[in-house]
Amino acid sequence: MSAEQLAELSDLFVVAAVLLYFFAMVGFAIELAFGRSRPDKAAAVERSEVKQPVAVGAGGGPSADSVVAATPETREPSGGATRASKVALVLAWVGWAANFAAIATRGLAVDRWPWGNMYEFVVAICFAAVTAFLGTQIRYNVRFLGAFVMITAALGLGMAVKFFYTAAGPVVPALDSYWIAIHVTAAIIASGLFTLAGVAGVLYLVRGDGMSRLPSRADLERVAHRAIVFSFPLWTFAVIAGALWADRAWGRYWGWDPKEVWSFITWVAYAAYLHAKVTAGWRGRAATIVQLVAFACLMFNLIGVNIFISGLHSYADV
Repeated sequence: MSAEQLAELSDLFVVAAVLLYFFAMVGFAIELAFGRSRPDKAAAVERSEVKQPVAVGAGGGPSADSVVAATPETREPSGGATRASKVALVLAWVGWAANFAAIATRGLAVDRWPWGNMYEFVVAICFAAVTAFLGTQIRYNVRFLGAFVMITAALGLGMAVKFFYTAAGPVVPALDSYWIAIHVTAAIIASGLFTLAGVAGVLYLVRGDGMSRLPSRADLERVAHRAIVFSFPLWTFAVIAGALWADRAWGRYWGWDPKEVWSFITWVAYAAYLHAKVTAGWRGRAATIVQLVAFACLMFNLIGVNIFISGLHSYADV
């Protein structure tokens, strides 16, 4: 196939991914809306070990059944909701494959790593976010995040097509380097995981005591924290790799370029979140707000800096 045909095929795969993510979102939403409520015994036991003291002379800690009654309920699919959740998960995987195919065919069309402009970068971040969700789902049951991750990915790809689209072609000389495979790839993976944490954080804040259709706040906070713990070292590596690339490209490691500054601000914000969790024992709403402030810094760094602030990293092509 010619480069033009591969580029057109990549565009079609992006559209297919948007549609698949949207219908997957509908399926996950049906599960949330009509799933059967059940207590989460595993989470109850874990919380009881931390929060409920055992009287001296009592034979061991509280049983799972004795704690469940006071434990927030989670959702278990039932009947039609079961089928909807299964279909949604299949659609999510097919959409993920279409998203990957869009990236692969774009790379073949341009004969380079396919994240040299804002359009390609957003497509890759949406892929990373869905990968984070599906990868987490393999080990833990986080289908409750499915509807929100799917709509985030669908909207992200839609914005990429509508506002950031750039025809396939070569990149500026500074980006024509093997460092793009190191620095940008690490930033994309970390951004995908940070997005998963951001979705969980937003749900934490909007979940009131009466919104039992969402999982417990403890579960949402746990998902967000695990995602950040895994992604923060990747972001750290991306910042360091970016400095090494800057030295090769421009002869200095740090030049206070807007992208460099906001990458560091994002790093500091997530470091503050992790530091507060470990040393100050922050939990709940306060920690979640810090996490979402960090996520806002990340989004401004990824999108706002490229569009509204000019600098050496202004490669948005929009």
